[in-house]
Amino acid sequence: MQITGEKRRLWEQVDERRRERRHRRHAPEPEAPERKESRRLSRFALPVGLAAVAGTAVLLPEELSFEGRVALFGFALATILWSTTKLNSAYVALLVVLLVVLGGGAEQEALFDSLASDVIWLMIGAFVLGGAMRITGLAGRLTGLVVGRAKTVRGVFFMVTTVLLPLSFFIPSTSGRAAVMMPVFRSLSDAAQDRKITRALALLIPTVILVATISTLIGAGSHLIAIDLLDEISDRTISFAQWALWGLPFGVVAAYLSCWIVTRLFLDGERLSRPMERRSGGRRSDPEKGSNLSRNERFTLFVLLAMVGLWLTEALHGIEIATVTIAGALVLTLPQVGVMKWKDGLKSVSWNLILFVGAALALGNALIESGAAEWIIENLFAATGIDQIESTFLVLLVIGFISLTSHIYMTSHAARAVALVPPLLYLAASLDLNPVAVLFISTVGMDYCQTFPVSSKALLMFQETDIETFQPTDLLRLSAVLLIVHIVLIVAFYFGYWQWTGLSL
Repeated sequence: MQITGEKRRLWEQVDERRRERRHRRHAPEPEAPERKESRRLSRFALPVGLAAVAGTAVLLPEELSFEGRVALFGFALATILWSTTKLNSAYVALLVVLLVVLGGGAEQEALFDSLASDVIWLMIGAFVLGGAMRITGLAGRLTGLVVGRAKTVRGVFFMVTTVLLPLSFFIPSTSGRAAVMMPVFRSLSDAAQDRKITRALALLIPTVILVATISTLIGAGSHLIAIDLLDEISDRTISFAQWALWGLPFGVVAAYLSCWIVTRLFLDGERLSRPMERRSGGRRSDPEKGSNLSRNERFTLFVLLAMVGLWLTEALHGIEIATVTIAGALVLTLPQVGVMKWKDGLKSVSWNLILFVGAALALGNALIESGAAEWIIENLFAATGIDQIESTFLVLLVIGFISLTSHIYMTSHAARAVALVPPLLYLAASLDLNPVAVLFISTVGMDYCQTFPVSSKALLMFQETDIETFQPTDLLRLSAVLLIVHIVLIVAFYFGYWQWTGLSL
């Protein structure tokens, strides 16, 4: 045993030396300090240059008020930093709002009032609900029950799509839904033992998560920002039930179409018809084992169904969605009764996202109250003549195209809502269009963000794993098809469904 141990240590030392030599051979040459400094300066040259251009541009129009100039520069600066740097989005939003306040573009209470918005409280409660589903294992169990019924690769793909659709009602973050599905993805990838199937699954899951976001009002924080801006500008709103009436059918059709397109683009017939079993630890899982719900799972499911029921019947009892959500979060964390401690519930909240949404709301309100948003759209209309369009079809195409492509130059979902909603609502007012219809249709487009991995955290999560998944070229190939499909779907849904259910332009 002594000799064996000595040999093992010698072999470990040899392997370590080999790794060191290999690392030195492949390691890049150390960068000179001067070159490193030059590269750092060049990285900041673009945002600084664009900020200087934006600062000069806001000084030119004489008819824009001082407050409007400051708010407009703040928005331009935020957009530049979001698009050209790796700075945290929430940090950028808070920094810019502070600069706008100190510069006189908004009142000091603007940021504090936005953090008191019902949107913020709705998101906090919904994150706690999502955390309870993950901690109790309810989300994973519901996923496993459905996926376990599939017999072939094709069946697994469509079952995964089926599982993802209702998650948007329970988990208010695309990255949160992606995190819930990651263990399922790894299990299915291990079972498939096929690189192409793994690639297709890695594309399918975030794609369905994103296109199904429109299904529910709480599917993304940008929806809540859009609703808040709609109320601020047009004194109109969309209830949870109304949103589901218009969004759920579109989300379902878009999700299953996306699934079919992914299978057609990235898998052949032989792979699609191949048997596929879910495994656990390398063995086939027993569907009967642990089939009974635990006490915590039953309790979470009961609270969840009660919350959804109250959301859908808001018009009857008058209790707002945010109030219901906070009440559900408190019940789930109730001492001796709930499924987790209050501290654990708070840990499940993405406070970075909460602060970002609060700051984004403040920035959007500054644009509105200072008159900057209205000034932008008036000049845009005058320059392009878009306000003279009388054809509903052309208006629909313009709104659809602008919103569907907005993710290319604005990677933040919430930032797109802040940037586009006010101008689009002013467009609705100038053309005497229904602001609710304009907002909802544009939100359908803004939820689409499949062109680049950086367009969505859900895409990044499934690309940046220890498993080889998809390349950016694969995503571009998929997006080239899905973009056309979404434009066609928006037109088809408007003329075939939305305008007959109260969403007429």
